[in-house]
Amino acid sequence: MSTSTDFLRQHMNPAHFDKLMAIDNPKLYDFVAEYVELCEPDNIIVITDAPDDLKMIREKAVADGEEIKLKIAGHTVHFESRFDQARDKENTRLLLGKGKTLGKNINSMDKEEGEKEIRTIMQGIMKGHDVYVRFFCLGPVDSPFSILACQLTDSTYVCHSLDILYRQGYEAFRKAGRSASFFRIVHGQGELENNVSKNVDKRRIYIDVEDEIVYSANTQYGGNTLGLKKLSMRLAIKRATREDWLCEHMFVMGVHGPGERVTYFTGAFPSLCGKTSTSMIPGEKIVGDDIAYLRQIDGRVRAVNVEKGMFGIIMGVNSKDDPIIYKTLHSPNEIIFSNVLMTDDGNVHWIDKDAPVPDKGINYAGEWTPGKKDAKGNEIPPSHKNARFTLSLDCLENYDPRLEDPDGVDVGGVIYGGRDSYAWMPVREAFDWVHGIITIGAALESETTAATLGQEGVPKFNPMSNLDFVSVPLSEYIRSNLDFGTRLQDVPRIFGVNYFLKDETGRWLNERNDKAVWLKWMELRVHGDADAIRTPVGFIPEFEDLQRLFRQVLDKVYTEEDYMQQFSLRIKPFISKINRIIDIYKEVPNAPAVVFDTLNAEVNRLKDVQSELGDLVAPSKFG
Repeated sequence: MSTSTDFLRQHMNPAHFDKLMAIDNPKLYDFVAEYVELCEPDNIIVITDAPDDLKMIREKAVADGEEIKLKIAGHTVHFESRFDQARDKENTRLLLGKGKTLGKNINSMDKEEGEKEIRTIMQGIMKGHDVYVRFFCLGPVDSPFSILACQLTDSTYVCHSLDILYRQGYEAFRKAGRSASFFRIVHGQGELENNVSKNVDKRRIYIDVEDEIVYSANTQYGGNTLGLKKLSMRLAIKRATREDWLCEHMFVMGVHGPGERVTYFTGAFPSLCGKTSTSMIPGEKIVGDDIAYLRQIDGRVRAVNVEKGMFGIIMGVNSKDDPIIYKTLHSPNEIIFSNVLMTDDGNVHWIDKDAPVPDKGINYAGEWTPGKKDAKGNEIPPSHKNARFTLSLDCLENYDPRLEDPDGVDVGGVIYGGRDSYAWMPVREAFDWVHGIITIGAALESETTAATLGQEGVPKFNPMSNLDFVSVPLSEYIRSNLDFGTRLQDVPRIFGVNYFLKDETGRWLNERNDKAVWLKWMELRVHGDADAIRTPVGFIPEFEDLQRLFRQVLDKVYTEEDYMQQFSLRIKPFISKINRIIDIYKEVPNAPAVVFDTLNAEVNRLKDVQSELGDLVAPSKFG
C-alpha cells in the first residue's frame, strides 16, 4: 500500500505538492490524502499566505459564480439555497464514543454510526470540483493562545470568507512542523444547481471533539461551512476544559475611562440581546464580536479574539443605531454580503435598512419584486432575516490594534446580557466570581421574540450564551468556569445587563443607546471609582452617578423616576426566575452543589427582604 506522500505525489500538480511538502508534518499529509481519496476532487490546490494566492481566491470566487461583484469596490454578494440559510441545529451533532452522552441539551450521536454515515455522504462529493487546502491560525500568530487549523473545502466563497475572518497560517504550520497540533475540517458543498447546494436534505455537520475533526457536507451557509467558527469552537471548548482555560461565546471590547484609561471587557449575550450593538458602541474600541479565548497569565485573565473579522447579521443595521457598521458597509472595503437583495445598479438592500425598498432585484429566491410569494403563499422579504455581511475588523473606525497582541488584553470585567421583561435590572454587579458565574452567567436566559416561531416572551435557558456549542457535559463546563476564577490573583468583576426591562404597560424602560452609560458605570466599578448599593442580587448604581453619566455620555436628563422604575427590585419575578433555573439544574447530571447553594441563598435573601419590605423595593431601602 502506498504512503500518503506517494498518493499525494501521484494526484497533485508538482508545484502544489511542493507547497504541501514544505510543511514537515506527516499527520497533515495523512489528513489531506485520506479525504482527497474519499471526496475525489479533480485537483488539489494548496493556498499559502502569499498575496497572489489570496488574490486568486477572490477572483476565482467571482469566476466560479459563487460571488457577484457589486458597484462599490471590493464588495461582492453571495447567495445560498433558500433551504440553506442558517445553522442546521438538527443535523449538527457531536460524535461520541459508545454509551457516552452530554445530556439532553446537547445534540450528539454514536461516533461509529456518525462516521459511517458522513463517509458515505462524502464519498465522491467533490467530483467535478477542485479542493483547496487552507491553513489558518485561531488567535494571534506566535501566541500562547494560538491554535492552528487546516480546512479542506471545494468552495471558493468559503475560502474567501475564511481569508477575511481568520489569520493566515501556512507559515505558522511550516514553523511548527511536526509539533503542530491542529484542528481539521473537511467541507464539501455537494452537487450544485444554479451555483447552490442541491442535496440539502443530506446536509450534515458532524464534530468529533476527541479526534478534533469537523465534517460538513451539502451546505454553503457560513455557519455550517466556516469550520473555524462555531464548529471549531466546540473543539476548542473540549481542549480548553482539558487544559484549564476557557473558550467563550464572547465579544472583547475596550471602554474608555477617565483620562487615557481603557478597560477591557468580555461579554456573552444570546442572539437578539444586544451583543453586537454593545461591542460597537461609538467612541469605544472593538477587539472582537463573537468568540474569545481566555487564559490565566501571571494571575490575571487575558483574552484574545479568535478571529480577525466579523460575520454579522445585517437585518436592522441602519445609520442611526449602527453608524460605524453602516458607514463601513457603504465604503470601499473587502466585504461579502450574503442573501441580501441585489439591485440592477449593483447595490444591496436588506430588511430595515433606512432606505426605500427597491422596486425589484435578485435575492436568495431569485428575481424579486415587492409582494412576491413562495410556494406556500408566504410573502418573501427583500432579504433573508439571517442575511449576513463578512468584513475584516480593521475596516471599522473603532478597530483596536490590540486585536493582534499575542499576549491578549487584560480583562477587567465580564458581562452577561439576557432578554428579560420582568426581573433583571439594566445593570448590576455580582458579589464575587462564584456569585456572578452562577446567578448571572449560568442563569442566563433570553425571552423568545416575535421573530421566533411559537409563543412570544418565553424564557429560553442559555448558560453563558454557549448552550448550542458546549462539547462537554454542562456540569463540567460550569465547573470549569468556576474553577477558572479560583486560581486568579486579580479577579475580573462580573456584571449582568438587560436592555429589555418593561413596565406594567409593556413599555420599554431603556432606550437603545442607554447601554453606553451602563458600560461607563461598569468601567468605573472595575477601578473602584464609583460607589454602589448592595441588594440581595448584587450591587446596583447610585442615582447620582447615573445622573452624571447620562449627562456626560448622552447629554440626556436622567430622572429619579427613571431610576426608580429601572432599579427597584422586583422580588416575585426574581424568585420565580431563580427557581426556574434551579429546576433546570436539577435535571443536569452531576451539577455542582455550589450551584444550588448559591441560587438557594439568593432566594432566601430575597424572601427575607420580601417579608420586611414587600414585592417591589426601591433602591433607597438598601442604601
